[in-house]
Amino acid sequence: MGRKGLYSILIVIGVLVGSTFITKDEPFMLKEKQPKIGVLQFVSHPALDEIYQGFLSELNKQGYKDGKNIKLVFQNAQGDQNKLLTMSQYLREEKVSVSVGIATPSAQALANVMSDKQPVVLGAVSDPKAAGLVSNNEHPGGYITGVSDQAPVKEQIQLMKELLPNLKRVGILYSSSEDNSSAQVKKFKQLAPSDWDVKEYSVPTHNEIKQMTQVMVQEVEAIYIPIDNTIADGLEMVVQLADDKKVPIIPSAETMVEAGGLATVGINQFKLGEQTAKMTIDILEHKKKPGDMPIYTFNTGDKVINQKKAEELGIKIPKQLTSYLKVLD
Repeated sequence: MGRKGLYSILIVIGVLVGSTFITKDEPFMLKEKQPKIGVLQFVSHPALDEIYQGFLSELNKQGYKDGKNIKLVFQNAQGDQNKLLTMSQYLREEKVSVSVGIATPSAQALANVMSDKQPVVLGAVSDPKAAGLVSNNEHPGGYITGVSDQAPVKEQIQLMKELLPNLKRVGILYSSSEDNSSAQVKKFKQLAPSDWDVKEYSVPTHNEIKQMTQVMVQEVEAIYIPIDNTIADGLEMVVQLADDKKVPIIPSAETMVEAGGLATVGINQFKLGEQTAKMTIDILEHKKKPGDMPIYTFNTGDKVINQKKAEELGIKIPKQLTSYLKVLD
């Protein structure tokens, strides 16, 4: 056998051996080297942070490792609307293969600058259609799909009735700048018992939360908080002021109960993040078209009650609830 023939055989063997050692933990390596996944998070607070952790967990579970076979480009606007456009443009210029918007403002910012060559996956957008992100939740069309979190408002109201049977005056604290919050407020008022006096307390920005809360704790018997990033970011302040007046808080996320709320029927944010990652992988690895992927909706949740908070507020937990509620210490 000539030298050229021997070289040819060695090259073939090398290719075969090399492909053998590309493991399942490196699903992209045959297609492209370290594709980029951009993530734009609106603000840091427990609920959104939990979504991102769920996202990372699912990526790792399916063999996608940052710096090994993918590159994560993470941006956090820290609640500053002005930063969203700049950060979205940065992710576009980084030529990310797909971008993930955690919370409605982030998703809207990404949608405004990306194209069909850089798909957008929604992470925690309560109403994608109302937010102008898709034309239809079943058939989104275009380059956007993802996960919707629709709070189980009816179940939350029922829990409030059971925990606070004498409740009459309810205040809803939310940000007027977040479309998803306004939609949930409208639904709450439609479903609330007719003998409840429900009053809205809206703030345009984080800066007005303290003053508004000081007013409402003088006027209401309970505070309801929808899925709202602005209020979640200032929850510690709200809890402190409400506790001083023994006013219970019913938020819409389990992480907000853990941070001082009384109880909720809340969507599992970690699982929401996991589903966001699964849809991202479907686009990257399986080459699914976002426009053909229905919006995945989380609209049921788990009951959770903060026993310590109930004791501090002098609220007795009914026996029928303790058997199936997760009780926090």
